[in-house]
Amino acid sequence: MSVFITLLIKIIPLYVLILLGYIAGKNLKAQKETIASILIYIIVPVVVFNSIISTKINIELLMLPLIFFASCSAIGLSFYAIGKGFFNDSTRNILAFAAGTANTGYFGVPVAIELFGEGCLTTVVMCIFGFTIFENSIGFFLTARGSHTVADSIKKLLKLPTIYAFILGLIVNYSGVNLGESYQAFTKNFIGAYTVSGMMLIGIALADMKSFKFDFWFLSLTLIAKFIIWPIVVLCIIFVDKNVFHLFTPFIYKIMFLMAIVPLAANTVAFATELKAQPQKASLAVFISTLIALIYIPLLTSIFLI
Repeated sequence: MSVFITLLIKIIPLYVLILLGYIAGKNLKAQKETIASILIYIIVPVVVFNSIISTKINIELLMLPLIFFASCSAIGLSFYAIGKGFFNDSTRNILAFAAGTANTGYFGVPVAIELFGEGCLTTVVMCIFGFTIFENSIGFFLTARGSHTVADSIKKLLKLPTIYAFILGLIVNYSGVNLGESYQAFTKNFIGAYTVSGMMLIGIALADMKSFKFDFWFLSLTLIAKFIIWPIVVLCIIFVDKNVFHLFTPFIYKIMFLMAIVPLAANTVAFATELKAQPQKASLAVFISTLIALIYIPLLTSIFLI
């Protein structure tokens, strides 16, 4: 119980950021479209690039983004197929994105640091890359298809800078180029902006909602994907590795499981807003999943990780 209460208290500041975002949206008229674009096209690429160049990469770590990208894609495409039986508009598209990814960055990073210390960051970052690659490839394409043609969706996909930042980061990393302490000090500012902007975006999007109309099936399917399907999938991966492949350590298993139980991705709101794919439904689903996570994460953490 002490672990539950301790972690509960430590993650409350993330909810304060959502509240501040809501206040900014209501009273300062902050625009979710502006914040979403800044996140997608500036902050996230810089964070990804900086994380890649500062990570000591080995085969074990490289397997993590591959495993999570495959998991994101499989779950996202599965729910895209399931959505056909429930929706005939872009709700199906944003369902696929929401189901396939998670708030591993804005939410997962601070929670992981509280649980495991800053030494976990390299492993956490490599897990996040799997989600990031999905969001900026298959996830983006599926979402864009809700209101764009295949050709337009591909054009928009190719304009995303995050994948290019990831590739460039790998090149810089393997070439051994040192960008200097000034660069490192400067880009650390983006990590704080990454969490603050991402969590506040949820509140800003909520403030922009004209009414809280529940789409029962959309909400149910996203929550099933996030809080039931994802933990089961990752536990199966851990079971197989533990008994067959022996690639990872128990410490990495804990981080993998944490990545599976964080709430719906705040980027769901960013991409839904950017692509005009039911941003209000996305905002409400992300907010509700984040509220559930307030109890869900400390509970599962106290059971499985401590």
